[in-house]
Amino acid sequence: MSATSLRPSQGAGRAGDKVFSGATLAAGCLILAVLFGVALFLVIQAIPALTAPAAEIQGGAGFFAYIWPIVIGTLIAAVIALVIATPIAIGVALFISHFAPRQLASGLGYVIDLLAAIPSVIYGAWGAAFLAHEISPAYNWLAANMGWLPIFQGPASATGKTILTAGIVLSVMVLPIITSLSREIFLQTPKLHEEAALALGATRWEMIKMAVLPFARPGIISAVMLGLGRALGETMAVALVLSSGALTASLIQSGNQTIAAEIALNFPEASGLKVSTLIAAGLILFVITLAVNMVARWIITRHKEFSGAN
Repeated sequence: MSATSLRPSQGAGRAGDKVFSGATLAAGCLILAVLFGVALFLVIQAIPALTAPAAEIQGGAGFFAYIWPIVIGTLIAAVIALVIATPIAIGVALFISHFAPRQLASGLGYVIDLLAAIPSVIYGAWGAAFLAHEISPAYNWLAANMGWLPIFQGPASATGKTILTAGIVLSVMVLPIITSLSREIFLQTPKLHEEAALALGATRWEMIKMAVLPFARPGIISAVMLGLGRALGETMAVALVLSSGALTASLIQSGNQTIAAEIALNFPEASGLKVSTLIAAGLILFVITLAVNMVARWIITRHKEFSGAN
């Protein structure tokens, strides 16, 4: 085949590369433009609440006095969810990828993926109608036997709709996200690394500790941060499960609130300065989520020597 006959296909290939490169560049710029637009809208709409006299903001002490208890409640619920979900998710992912028979691993993987497809309102209804009622006796026991700890100080909520219940529901919601991502990362561990560890006399657990977990560390961090983002922004499930109230250190008393639930419950009836106050709360949540992702990226960059690309 002559070189002349190859020129049209090469020209078409170059044109296709240019089109694809331009499309990807446009997609990246569009994402940045949308992010900038959302941030600009939140800032502009939040200015009236940020500059309003303190007496006009709910609570009468100013915006930041109004928002900081809600921020703390948001972080408490998200931390509870991650503390519960992360070890379970990593354990399930390791079982699916390295211990379970192939047929069982495949079926269990489908079940885990199915959990991610359940709407959040279903989780909220389950938490409010079933979990809160069933877990209430456990809260009474914690208040009676471990009430000397501030986080378990009584009296326990009679309805069971507490920040701890909300955190448990959130942990179930983020569990499939962390599990699915961790499982895929574990399966990408080079077989040569695993076989080398086993050939040196390592047990299955020692092989996982020396070969799989160091390789998967950046992926695990990414999965946990993605789950954290879901927990921070969850609305309906928390709104259904949590009996909101003033900030309290006890996890088993009624009280506390999250930013997303605060916006969802109050926005339909809000007007005037109240709308700006809620949008300003959304701006705070936006900043927290952005900061979480930046910290996650920094952590992953520090441990990039463990990644599969290296």
